Amino acid sequence: MPDNVQTDSDRPNDGATVEQAANDAPAQSPSADGDWQEQVARLSAKNAELADQFLRSQAEMQNVRRRAEDEVSKARKFAVEGFAESLLPVCDSLEAGLAHKDATSEQIREGAEATLRQLKAALERNKVIEINPAAGTKFDPHQHQAISVVPADQEPNTVVTVLQKGYSIADRVLRPALVTVAAAK
Repeated sequence: MPDNVQTDSDRPNDGATVEQAANDAPAQSPSADGDWQEQVARLSAKNAELADQFLRSQAEMQNVRRRAEDEVSKARKFAVEGFAESLLPVCDSLEAGLAHKDATSEQIREGAEATLRQLKAALERNKVIEINPAAGTKFDPHQHQAISVVPADQEPNTVVTVLQKGYSIADRVLRPALVTVAAAK
C-alpha cells in the first residue's frame, strides 16, 4: 500500500476532520511544539476556571445549607410567638380583674366569664379545638379516654358524661376527653 493512503484505522473517528487529527498528532517541528504549549496553556486555564466554578458552587451550597438551618432554628425558637401574642390579652384581663379590690362577686364572675371567652377565642385562633362529646356520642378511643363504664339507659359504648374536656391541635390530640361510657346491657 502506498505511504500517502490512509486506511480506516488511520482515519480519525467520531466525525473528526483531518485537521483535528493532525493537531492530535505528535509534534515534529518547532512550530508544532508551540501549538502544544498553547493547547496546554488553554487547558490549564480551563481547568483553573472549572476548579474555581466548583469551589464557588461548593461555597454556595454551604451558604444555602447554613441559611436553611438558621431558618429552621428560628422557626423552632419562635414557633409559639403567635400563640403567646394571642394569650397576652387574657393575661391583661386577669391582671385588671385582680386590680379591682372592691369588686362584687357578680363582677368577679362576669370578669372571669369574659376572660374565659377571650382564652377560648385565642385557643381557637391557634387551631386548638375543644373535644367535648355530647351524651350519647359513640366512644372514640382516639379522642376520648374512658375513666369508668357505668350502667345507663342509652346505647352501649357511648359517652354518658364528660369529666374533663379534651383538646386537639389540627388532627393531633393534645389531651383526650375524660369520659364515662355506657356499659353493655
